[in-house]
Parts: sequence; structure tokens; C-alpha cells
Amino acid sequence: MPMPDTAPPSIAASYFDGTSARARAVMLRLEGDALLISGEGIERRVPLRQVQWPERTRHGMRVAHFTGGGSVQCADAAAWDDWSRGSGRRESLVVTAQQSWRWVLASALALVLLIVAIQQWGVPVAARAVVALTPPSVDSSLGETSLSVIDEHLMRPSRLPAAEQARLREALAKAVAALPPGSVPPWQLVFRRSRIGPNAFALPGGTLVMTDELVELVGRDDKVITAVLAHELGHVRHRHGLRMLVQATALGGLAAIVVGDFSTVLAGVPVLMGQASYSRDAEREADQEAVRILKAANISPDVMVTLFEKIAAYRHKTGEPGQSPGNTPEKEPEQGGKTAEEGKAPSADSWLGIAFASHPADAERVQFFKDAAAAR
Repeated sequence: MPMPDTAPPSIAASYFDGTSARARAVMLRLEGDALLISGEGIERRVPLRQVQWPERTRHGMRVAHFTGGGSVQCADAAAWDDWSRGSGRRESLVVTAQQSWRWVLASALALVLLIVAIQQWGVPVAARAVVALTPPSVDSSLGETSLSVIDEHLMRPSRLPAAEQARLREALAKAVAALPPGSVPPWQLVFRRSRIGPNAFALPGGTLVMTDELVELVGRDDKVITAVLAHELGHVRHRHGLRMLVQATALGGLAAIVVGDFSTVLAGVPVLMGQASYSRDAEREADQEAVRILKAANISPDVMVTLFEKIAAYRHKTGEPGQSPGNTPEKEPEQGGKTAEEGKAPSADSWLGIAFASHPADAERVQFFKDAAAAR
């Protein structure tokens, strides 16, 4: 005998007509391509294309809105979900994933991997592209501004004799002259007396700063100083200063998106970690440039090993636990007008450049220069 037709499932809900706050008891039923609403004095047929079904959450009231006005609500979430499934409605993949801890875990892992990939490869590639499109005049402007600030807070006029400064400039000029024209960026070498200990660094635009203290540390050896400055020229050639600025900005924006509060310490941690990684890569590039310049000038890369030995001896003498010299914060004046650097050896906090995780380990760099010397 023929089976009786099975009526579509229905569920009790509250209906709001969109013009008043009065809730009216109704029964809902899905039939074909429409939602049927039945109640005392109510018979409404709403095409499904005009029904907005908010994403289901694990808890909370179920609601459906109508584009033409009005809505229905059901406080019994479990009953609503059973009715919806029984009526043949299928949830979106997003809703299904949100209700599964496996999907949530997989999504979180995928997000972490995406962020790591962006930090490791995406940001550096994008930064190189931005720098390539940026005119060199921007580097020069940044360098001039930076030197002005550094001179005001970190440096004092050099006490090296003019003849000595000229001799060291000539040594560097002679070394780079051995390279093909155009393969070395424009540069200028300036000397300063430092409040941050022995140091040398490059500014965007080609200004190389060498401190009197570093000149004295290496015994005024022009070959060692040329090697140090060749390394700094590597930073200039690869425009590391501008690139690091672009990468820091990109990392800051990425951290703000992920963490949601740019002002928190948590948002700053990935920026610091990312910049340290980028800085290590920049140092390796600069070391490779130093080897290129030294070999062209027939100077053994071993001279850089001498630099690290001098630094190690200096650390042993002063009790400084850091590695190689790097950029450091200003020393506060002590009583009597002397800075802390004048009165005593710099503290551990004063070697933030290479001593921090922003530079490869000294042992790695020493081995790199030894291998380069052996490969001549």
C-alpha cells in the first residue's frame, strides 16, 4: 500500500514583523524554496533568497532575518539546529569549521605558518622591491638626519690628526679603486670620538662613521680598518638602512593586525625578533661584500680575524661580556661632567649591535673570514 507523505518538520519560534517590538508565537516550516510562517493571524511565505541565516554559534539564540523586514527567533538552539538539519539545510564550510576543534587547531597552525612565511620571505622580498623603487636621495636625506642626531647625542669631534684621517681615507679609496667602476656606492668617511666605545657604522646614503676608539683598538692598522669599512660599505651597497626601516614598518603593521593592539608589549616582540633575524642576514651580506673588496685589493680576509681578536682582548680587559662593537644608546653624564663611558668601561648594555642577537655569532664570522682567506 502507498506510504503516507511525510510532512516537513516544523519548529516553534517568535515572529517580529519589523514594525513593532511585539513577539508573536508562530510555527516555521521549510517548504521548497520558501520559509512558511504560520500563527494566529499570520500566514507568511518568505522566499529563501530573502532569508538571512546568521552563522551558528555553539550557544545563544537562533535568529533569521528577512530582507523585506521582520525576523524570527528561537531560544531553543538545539531544537532549531535539529529542525534546520531535518529540513535539508546545509551549513557553510566556515560554520562547520568553527564548530570543530580540529578545524580550529588546523586553522591556527596554518595562520602561524603563514605569518612565519611572510616574516621570513614575504617581508624581505617586499622590502627589497620597495627599496629598489625608492630614489637614492631618500637614503641621503635619512643619512644626513641620522648623523645630525648621532652627533648631538652619541659623538664628539675626533681627536685623530688630520693626516691620520687622510691616510685611512686613502687606504679605503685605494682598496675600492681595484673594483670595477660603479660596483661600489658613493661614500664619505668621517671620524668621531665616541661615547659608546670602539665602533664603526654606515648611515644610509654612504656616510661611514669610524670612532677614534676603534682606530686605537686595532693599533691604527690601515688594513684592518679598511676591512671594517669594507664591511660597512656592504651595508651601503645593499641599502640595509632603508631596507631595515621598511621591514620594521611592515613587521609593525603585521604585528598590529595579528595582536590587535599596537601599543602592547606583545605587539613589539615579533617586531624585535623579526628585525634581529633581518639584521643577521644583513651582516652576512656585508661580510660577503667585505671579502669581495679585500680580495680585489689583494688584502687577505684574515685581517678581519685580527679585528675579532682585538675585540676579544678588549672584552677580557674591560670585563665586557658582549661580542663585537655595535650601535649603542647614549651614556648618561655622571657627576663632574664626565660620561659613564669616560669614567669606566661600557656596561653590558652598551654593546647592542653585534652583541645582541641582531648579529651572527663571532665564531661564525671568524670562520667565514678564515674560509674566505683560505679560498684565495
